[in-house]
Amino acid sequence: MRRREAGFSLLEVLVALTVLGFLMIGLSQGVRFGLLAWERQSRLIGARSELDAVDRLLRRLIEQMDPGTARDPPRIAGTARDVAFRSDLGPAAGPLGVRDADIQLVAEGGRLLLRWRPHLHATPFAAPPPPTETELLRGVAGIEIGYWSGAPPAWRAEHRERTLPRLVRLRVRFVEGDRRRWPDIVAAPLRERPPG
Repeated sequence: MRRREAGFSLLEVLVALTVLGFLMIGLSQGVRFGLLAWERQSRLIGARSELDAVDRLLRRLIEQMDPGTARDPPRIAGTARDVAFRSDLGPAAGPLGVRDADIQLVAEGGRLLLRWRPHLHATPFAAPPPPTETELLRGVAGIEIGYWSGAPPAWRAEHRERTLPRLVRLRVRFVEGDRRRWPDIVAAPLRERPPG
């Protein structure tokens, strides 16, 4: 009797290659799925972080509205579509040296814009510099602003009183088809009027 020669038959090699091929297909599909999930999560986190930064900025500006003094009441002019007020820029002022700024928040041309200029505490001899325009968000269809004020207190579409509103509500509407969702920002001006 002849001893069988060591090795694999052609059929065994083909079966092994087929199994290896299925394993490679499964691994490549798993890697592809993982990469797609990672990319989608990165996009969601990026979009959310942009909204979080804008949310923090707007809340801070509203909370730091200048309450004015008995002689110089607060300067706030608000409608349902835009609001202008004086606020403390805080750390965002950076090298400007001037922290108080005259601010306007408005939605135009599909963008949420912040227009601001340093507040001048004296009457200028020349025309004040034009405001700096900062784009906060793109893809914005509009904003709706409400003011909790008046007697009895209620949400109002305008604020023209000589006091700060108790609360400011800001609702951002995104353009049709935009999947971003943002809850209303409701913030209370916290600065107290200085004595005198």
